[in-house]
Amino acid sequence: MKVFLVICALCCFVAIFKLPIEYYTFLRTIVSLGALLLIYVWTKQKNYALTIVFILVLILFNPLYPIYLHRKSIWIPLDIITGILFLLIAFYSKKEPAKEEEKAVELPPLQKTYARDRIVSVKREI
Repeated sequence: MKVFLVICALCCFVAIFKLPIEYYTFLRTIVSLGALLLIYVWTKQKNYALTIVFILVLILFNPLYPIYLHRKSIWIPLDIITGILFLLIAFYSKKEPAKEEEKAVELPPLQKTYARDRIVSVKREI
């Protein structure tokens, strides 16, 4: 999945240059597939904030009903932001919380103390 997300990001960065219309159709398809994949994964993980972000990316880059902004100066920042999003998701590593069993193993053994082992000091009266 990491490789596919990097490919999506690189395609977004290449879209900054003046290219034929066929490339932008290809870009819409690739970015939409990447967004669908991430939406599926995050919906299963119940991470709804990122799901909404990539639903917006899917709507903007969908190849079935394309949104034409007609100016390259509008698309360039959108391509850069989308590429950065894909790179951040690809290289972000979430640390998993340690299991409780592992925590119990990592603790040093405790010494038990018993009430009968107490040393009682006698107060001396002067």
